[in-house]
Amino acid sequence: MNNIISVLLPVYKKDNPIFFEESLASILGQTYQDIKVLVGVDGPVDGELSEKLKQIESDARVEVIRFKENRGLACVLNDLVARSRELGVEYLARMDADDISMPDRFEKQMKYLEAHPDIDVTGGKIEEIDQNGDKNGKAVQYPLTHEDCRKFFRYRDPLAHPATFFRMRYFDKAKGYRPEYRKNQDTMLWFDGFMNGCVFGNLPDTVLNFRVAPDFYSRRNGWQRAKQMLTDRMKMNKALGYDLSANIFAFAMFCMTISPTWLKKFLYRIR
Repeated sequence: MNNIISVLLPVYKKDNPIFFEESLASILGQTYQDIKVLVGVDGPVDGELSEKLKQIESDARVEVIRFKENRGLACVLNDLVARSRELGVEYLARMDADDISMPDRFEKQMKYLEAHPDIDVTGGKIEEIDQNGDKNGKAVQYPLTHEDCRKFFRYRDPLAHPATFFRMRYFDKAKGYRPEYRKNQDTMLWFDGFMNGCVFGNLPDTVLNFRVAPDFYSRRNGWQRAKQMLTDRMKMNKALGYDLSANIFAFAMFCMTISPTWLKKFLYRIR
């Protein structure tokens, strides 16, 4: 193993090329420079996004891996983890193609894991930004300790997926992302982590600006999605020994998922 950080950055045809460029720039501009950015292209892309991908292929810090078919985020991430194994890395960072990492994010997360050898995955605080990159006033502080992360998972994910920083052994324990999940693959990864002895922690610092697109809330609609989330949550709550309040909250989330977009937007803002 080495101290190179493998950055897992999936891209697909609907990603905004300008946001992708900003996201990649925030990675390449990190204070910690020993990195390898694995850009996983999930199916065919064209236009400006395709041109930007061609432009970055000459950068030795970047490896563009193209997949012929659109298979979903979980499948791409599993392949990028496998490529990271081939590179012999111990540390893996996640990013999405529209978010922006703080310049010292990787440096802080690396130092945190080095200071806490028992921790398998860490994240940190995130602040929301809009389409123009302006902060909208909302920040999310995640629980700092493993015990508090496990308690928090009764209601919500204990980490912001695009802000996470893993040891490779997390994927050894949790067996990777569940490929059958096109949505909520991160929630299932946390569940599999808790069930297989992974240790969680978060930094108190802001590590990522999380972009909230205009369709952020409308994409979280649908009866089938709500029903699957409720079914999964009930199973997870039972497996992890959570109390009745976790089931009540799961049902409340089911109701929110099938609610109108305007109401969902309001509820997300206040929760």
